[in-house]
Amino acid sequence: MKIHNTLTRQKEEFIPINENEIKMYVCGPTVYDYMHIGNARPLVVFDTFRRYMTFKGYDVKYVVNFTDVDDKIINKSIAEGITTKEVTDKYIKAYMEDAKDLNIDEENTIHPRATEVMDDIIAFIKGLVDKNMAYESEGDVYFDVSKADDYGKLSGKNIEDLVHGASNRLDTADGSKKKSPVDFALWKKTKKEGEISWSSPWGEGRPGWHIECSTMSKKILGETIDIHAGGEDLEFPHHENEIAQSEGLNEKTFANYWMHNGMIQVDGTKMSKSLGNFFTLHDIKKEYDLGVIRFWLLTTNYRQPINFTREIIEQAKASLNRLTNAYFRLEDLITKAEEKAISEEEKNLLENLDKFKENFIEVMDDDLNTADAITVLFDMAKFINTKLSETTSKEVLEKTFDLYKDLFASLGLVAKKKEVDVDVERIEELIEKRSLAKKNKDFATADAIRDVLTAMGITIKDTREGVKWEIS
Repeated sequence: MKIHNTLTRQKEEFIPINENEIKMYVCGPTVYDYMHIGNARPLVVFDTFRRYMTFKGYDVKYVVNFTDVDDKIINKSIAEGITTKEVTDKYIKAYMEDAKDLNIDEENTIHPRATEVMDDIIAFIKGLVDKNMAYESEGDVYFDVSKADDYGKLSGKNIEDLVHGASNRLDTADGSKKKSPVDFALWKKTKKEGEISWSSPWGEGRPGWHIECSTMSKKILGETIDIHAGGEDLEFPHHENEIAQSEGLNEKTFANYWMHNGMIQVDGTKMSKSLGNFFTLHDIKKEYDLGVIRFWLLTTNYRQPINFTREIIEQAKASLNRLTNAYFRLEDLITKAEEKAISEEEKNLLENLDKFKENFIEVMDDDLNTADAITVLFDMAKFINTKLSETTSKEVLEKTFDLYKDLFASLGLVAKKKEVDVDVERIEELIEKRSLAKKNKDFATADAIRDVLTAMGITIKDTREGVKWEIS
């Protein structure tokens, strides 16, 4: 498989450290509010990567952290009059509900919290201070960027330009504590009485944001990991700073491959609370199944921006329905099929299955090309709808179903039957009347009955096996 490595800006053959194991860390949310649609993209993209690599036979040790100590969390606790733990517990619970609805494989996801590894964080910072790569200043501890080799190698930023830019916009109060305006905080002195804090060699305080991920990654996955991933907005400064402090302390490569997903736009504009185009999953799922959102997120190359509009989501919903309809049609054919030997003609059908699988693997191996992988699913759905019938041998149907299910699952897609409250007897009565009208060449009546069914939210299809109906 080839991955576009942000560190080298090119596609590279993916070679894990251990032959059959992948160690992967994905930056998770700061849990002070409900997840927005932008948070969903890295969750879905990298869960899909993990699923696909599992499909290929790898054992993936997969970590998504929770940042559960932060200024935003503290401010939220004050605003709501509850503890910071109550804030984070509330939104972690909401996260898990949304992740389930997105069909994220939570059973095989490790979720460390920053507050659970505080001793490790303090030890990590102390190690950097002892190596003269970090310094204490008035109760705060900063990483000395001048001591980092190749700082800027991930983002491509020049340290002199960064110093100049930071100097122009520097907060004087904070700047007076730093040796350089680009040095970043590893430990922050407690600002207010009663604020959540921990004891450290530098006094009461709490960790900076960047140090949390480096510490959790090292503790769970080791000093060098295969893949570090997240949104492209984290490339600088978060991921750049992770590299500097991790490689500074461990003197080893932090991550061999870096993967970053593109951002989400709303109606062609960058999503922002200030613009009023900010959508949480909590609100979106009142209108749409999050399985549709997952499907939509996979219809575009993960590194490119993707546009969110109601029209586009409706199109995604219709497309996913086409794939799931083929899924359930195949399932239905299997229940009716007879056990019989595979004919010579059907052996050719099985060759098609091999081609579908080969095509799927080929495009997914090309830097997780889920858009073309979905095209393979549509090709397979067409094959199911046009080449298979009740007369097809059960073995061929089952082998087709097994592959279709595997490809669905490797993308994290779920075939869901619509929950409906309809008068089935009335629908079938109308369909029978329409069939009789067509038989008598009374096409006006047949069309009128179709219109009635459409008004009821029912779509009918004339197939070789008879009239099929589904909820629109």
